[in-house]
Amino acid sequence: MGEHNEDQDDVVEPARTPLSAEQAREVTAGLRDAMDDVRRSVAVLAARVRDAHAARVGLPLGHSRWESYCDAEFGISRAQAYRLLDVARSLASIHAAVAASPDLSRMRDTDPAAAAALDYGLSRRALIDVSSRSGDVAELITRRLGTLAHSGLQALNEATVRAVVRQAVRDIRTAPPVPPADPPADPTVAALRRVVDDLAASSHAIGELMLEVAPAYLSDTDAADVLALLCDQIGEPLEHGLAARRYAMSGDRRALHGTVL
Repeated sequence: MGEHNEDQDDVVEPARTPLSAEQAREVTAGLRDAMDDVRRSVAVLAARVRDAHAARVGLPLGHSRWESYCDAEFGISRAQAYRLLDVARSLASIHAAVAASPDLSRMRDTDPAAAAALDYGLSRRALIDVSSRSGDVAELITRRLGTLAHSGLQALNEATVRAVVRQAVRDIRTAPPVPPADPPADPTVAALRRVVDDLAASSHAIGELMLEVAPAYLSDTDAADVLALLCDQIGEPLEHGLAARRYAMSGDRRALHGTVL
């Protein structure tokens, strides 16, 4: 029986008639619609999660904590419960930044979170990754939309706003350390600073790895319990791993002082 299960992927399916270009376009359009439906569903779920958490919906049902409510009612883990809040927080912050622009009043509707996810096409992973820096994302979106609106060089239609939002999320998610405004004239100091910048960049990458294992909602104490084995396996001191995680969350290089730097 076990061998049969392992070999199921090798079963030859009946030959299918090749699709025409028109049929392939129809299938692709169907896939695109389905993806939009998924994004809309994620956004609706995020909005309802945010409202339920704010209303402390678990209390009347006998649950004093969000995670116990989610476990009892939906059978999801503590990590999944708080990741839902991460998604909700990010979407709310992003849409608030877009809706605050006076030039975008026509894009507002009665279901802002759903519109945000449908228009922006942001993945759940991306929203989780920037949840701890949602204020930075919102500030960047606000600044860039304002610049475009005042320049008059490009119309602020849905496609433009979508591109601005996606790029802002990508920039915050993968932002390298900010270079100094005035590089030192001394070649030795400049070389040393480049070494420090490279070290900070590698620490940011390590911090992203740490966040995959220990999400941002965990405290340093709880994260240490989760990351101890990972740090041991990759040969990284736990203190360095925690510092890199804090740096990836905040983008503030001071998080590395006393450990990595």
